[in-house]
Amino acid sequence: MSYSQDVYSKATEMLERRKERSNIEAQARFDEISAKIPELENIQNQLARVGLNISKVFLYSNDKQADVEKLMDESLRLQEKKKKLLADNGYSEDALNVKYHCDACKDTGFIQSRRCKCHNELLKDIERENLLKIAPIDECTFDSFKTEYYPDRERAERIKSSCLKYATQFTAHSKSLIIYGGTGLGKTHLSLAIANGVINRGFSVVYGTAQNIFTDLQNEAFGRTDNLRYYERAVLNCNLLIIDDLGTEFKNSYVSACLYNIINSRILAKLPTIISTNFTTVELQDKYDQRVTSRIIGEYSPLFLTGKDIRYIKRQ
Repeated sequence: MSYSQDVYSKATEMLERRKERSNIEAQARFDEISAKIPELENIQNQLARVGLNISKVFLYSNDKQADVEKLMDESLRLQEKKKKLLADNGYSEDALNVKYHCDACKDTGFIQSRRCKCHNELLKDIERENLLKIAPIDECTFDSFKTEYYPDRERAERIKSSCLKYATQFTAHSKSLIIYGGTGLGKTHLSLAIANGVINRGFSVVYGTAQNIFTDLQNEAFGRTDNLRYYERAVLNCNLLIIDDLGTEFKNSYVSACLYNIINSRILAKLPTIISTNFTTVELQDKYDQRVTSRIIGEYSPLFLTGKDIRYIKRQ
């Protein structure tokens, strides 16, 4: 999965904080319990010395196997003594153990070289939180997409079903989509519903309006990198790119070249993109260079939403 470096860094930081918190809590429990059972501290010190002596055996002993076995027997004896002391004083035998958030990886995020399930879930959560900062992803679900407001409800149901299938069966090389339709017909709603499903499957998503994406990429290109949300590397390499409201951006030579580069690069890399626009196919051909429109028309599967502004209808 191609998450941004920022997402990976946040996940690593959160895992480290989890582990640190678990160790602090374990130390606090030990301090509390050993205050009531002073002998525990002596046992812990003896266990630590046994561990150190096992390490020395591998360096200096002439009979490593026998010496290790002897030290292991000593360790087991001390462990049993500790368990009995805890039980006699009303504590569980694991009362002094570190209570990790994830026992499988002990909050490292990895099991051997494989990323732990908890790490994957953390990456998904961070990706979703990042998107929540700019879009109501939790509100825009397939369940909340109501088709009764559309004049051709059957068509709207087919489009909804097609988008749901796309989200639930998404892969890194799914087809690209372009969603056509006037203002207020649910293009953004469907795009965000897809984004939600794709994130749930463990893939990275970059979502933004055409205006915001192109503005940030232009600022990045000219070295104005403060407060950017979109970076060229993430836009070009994320698992799914969603460009909302294509056609509303301020158009200049840089934006035209940038749009062509995004579309062409992602097609060549077989990475899917979803575009939504208020323009018809003919209007797109009039507005954009043929190199752009020919690739969109030739490579993107079209979805056409028709009707009146749903938000206006709901207010009536």
